[in-house]
Amino acid sequence: MSQSGSNFLVLVRHGESEWNKLNLFTGWKDPDLTAKGVTEAKAAGARLKAEGLKFDVAFTSVLTRAQRTLNLILAEIGQTGLTTIKDKALNERDYGELSGLNKDDARKKWGEDQVHIWRRSFDVPPPGGESLKDTAVRVLPYFEAHIRPDLNAGRNVIVAAHGNSLRALIMKLENMTPEQILAHELATGVPIVYRLNSDGSIAARKDLVA
Repeated sequence: MSQSGSNFLVLVRHGESEWNKLNLFTGWKDPDLTAKGVTEAKAAGARLKAEGLKFDVAFTSVLTRAQRTLNLILAEIGQTGLTTIKDKALNERDYGELSGLNKDDARKKWGEDQVHIWRRSFDVPPPGGESLKDTAVRVLPYFEAHIRPDLNAGRNVIVAAHGNSLRALIMKLENMTPEQILAHELATGVPIVYRLNSDGSIAARKDLVA
């Protein structure tokens, strides 16, 4: 992906967390990466380095798994001192009463159909939590106010965040419908590289898979 005359936005979901491995709803809880998650983050950095990408600013959530993923990536590409902005607006979707529960146990408690609705509907939140629509309501204004200006200024930006906060961004960037984004799976530790046109629209997308 040529860099000439372009700037880039890179989105990356954190590497595998301890609760991903245990099949738990995580949300705003704060587990660290597993050993596999550390390996995934380092590999993401190596793939970005192989693409020759450097960044002007980084954004991440206030959660450990995203911050550590970002730090491991930046170490791989030799940018450990990069300006990094952390904000809870980029946090994972809040799963409310589901947080910390094993997904199979949640199905036993509320029923498979109900848990499926909470996980895969756009605007039905779990008890005490957020829907994907709710997540987008906080993620997208933050993107427009704080990330978009850097992109418009021609800077290269990396965002290390979470499956659902990134889904909200991708839905906006790629003009997806709620149905399309709900079917869009984001692998842990796989950078998505967008090359942007001068008007901020997407010129190309490349997923840096192993």
